[in-house]
Amino acid sequence: MEATKNQTSFMDGSITVTEKASDHLKNVMKNEGKDGFALRMGVEGGGCSGMTYKMSFDKKQGEFDKVFESSGLNIFCDLKSWLYIKDITIDFSDDMLNGGFKITNPNAERSCGCGTSFSV
Repeated sequence: MEATKNQTSFMDGSITVTEKASDHLKNVMKNEGKDGFALRMGVEGGGCSGMTYKMSFDKKQGEFDKVFESSGLNIFCDLKSWLYIKDITIDFSDDMLNGGFKITNPNAERSCGCGTSFSV
């Protein structure tokens, strides 16, 4: 029974993109000629806290990708990354000093001051 609960927990969840972040990403895609692409979220080793977020645009969904839609934006995430970024929220701030994408990750035990890396 416990294994089934853990499997369900792994499969449930989402990636949420705020309206402000979605608008900014759609504008970037349009300017780069990537209309119709999806946001690809992932992680890789590195950064001052151990893991670094990766964001890119991708037109092709991978065979085992988790696929989401949030604020009118399609999102792809590979299963390895999903372990670390399940249930994140992506926001965007245009603040002059601390602007950019802000990721809130409920799975992170700690994150660096700049918010681009984390550990679990």
